[in-house]
Amino acid sequence: MVILGVDPGVASVGYGVIEYKNFKFRPLEYGTFHTGKEFALQLRLLQIGEFLDELIGRWKPDCMSVEELFFNTNVKTAIMVGHGRGAILLSGAKAGLPIYEYTPLQIKQSVVGYGRADKNQVQQMVKVLLNLKEIPRPDDTADGLAVAICHAHASNSRLPYQM
Repeated sequence: MVILGVDPGVASVGYGVIEYKNFKFRPLEYGTFHTGKEFALQLRLLQIGEFLDELIGRWKPDCMSVEELFFNTNVKTAIMVGHGRGAILLSGAKAGLPIYEYTPLQIKQSVVGYGRADKNQVQQMVKVLLNLKEIPRPDDTADGLAVAICHAHASNSRLPYQM
């Protein structure tokens, strides 16, 4: 199974494409896509959508997993992340992908085994599970990979996470 994991945002979108086969992971592509703050919001969302459309076309994932928006005390940040999520979900829907959403707590629990793990613990486990030489940078990249790993683990549990 090929899984596209996405850590949503507008300024930066972390992503990871992994293959999960016979309980083993293989990273295929990962990184962080950045949009320029000099562009209007609608153009930034268009850039995100076009990038993901191309990424999906290249790797043809079986599904997409996306981090859910958690409550944020900074309303402006939460709204911006919500806009980014909309563009991300639209790209997945246009491609006909099943889309699964996971909370930060579920992702940490799945990757580290502890739902209150800190960022460094998640990054270290992403490195170990994917047999990488270094922690993927920036943080958004590791988060995109973590949400893909989370779905791989959840897909074995047969729990209903589909959106």
